[in-house]
Amino acid sequence: MAIEAVQCGSLITAALLMIIGLVALVYLDNVVKKIIGAAFIGDGVNLLLVSLGYRANGITYILLPEMDVTNFLGHASYPLPFALVLTSIVIGASTLAVMLALSVVLYKRHGTLSATVLLNDKKLGEDNNE
Repeated sequence: MAIEAVQCGSLITAALLMIIGLVALVYLDNVVKKIIGAAFIGDGVNLLLVSLGYRANGITYILLPEMDVTNFLGHASYPLPFALVLTSIVIGASTLAVMLALSVVLYKRHGTLSATVLLNDKKLGEDNNE
């Protein structure tokens, strides 16, 4: 019973992380806060994948010589979600670094990180000759 509660708790936590990230992306005006919201969504998806790959009383998916193959197949946890999450963490960390570097460039160029000011600024997409 406690194992299902832990898995349910991690699924709820994943949903909350994704909701908080979505709210940050939609409603917050600061670019850095939007980037943190996007990171929350990625972390929520990673936690969801790990929670779905969890198997109660599962064993590590390494077949040792003393293990019976049929017993191994019945009790091994699912390796694919863990491999996907590991890849997603690496990709997420690199894209987060690029987004933060771009926000530094935006701040140096425009002097603000407000999304509404940046979207209304004519320097971003139009000529200043008008």
